Amino acid sequence: MHDEKRTYYVSIESGEVLEEPAELQGYFKINATGEEVKHLREFMNENYKADLQTFVRSHIPFKEYHKDKEDVKYDKTMDEVYALIYELGDQEARDHIRNMGILDESLLKKSQER
Repeated sequence: MHDEKRTYYVSIESGEVLEEPAELQGYFKINATGEEVKHLREFMNENYKADLQTFVRSHIPFKEYHKDKEDVKYDKTMDEVYALIYELGDQEARDHIRNMGILDESLLKKSQER
């Protein structure tokens, strides 16, 4: 069965994917199927878990910051979230993500090939 694309609004800060947010400010607009939204929510959930792990690690006294596995996982999941939003997003979302400079060109190209 072909899943029809619908408009959703994504907040990185709150981890929400909504059909109709109370306000549009702070949300990326995407057009996605139910399966694509499920995939995005899975990435966002993984990112939330990774964020919690980095929070715990950050409270260990005298431990210097360096790329621990928790940090690497957080960065990877954040890249996946932004790459998927870039792929599914409207032109404004794509322009914003490109201007942020957080995704390297290989991730941008990879998301366009999907």
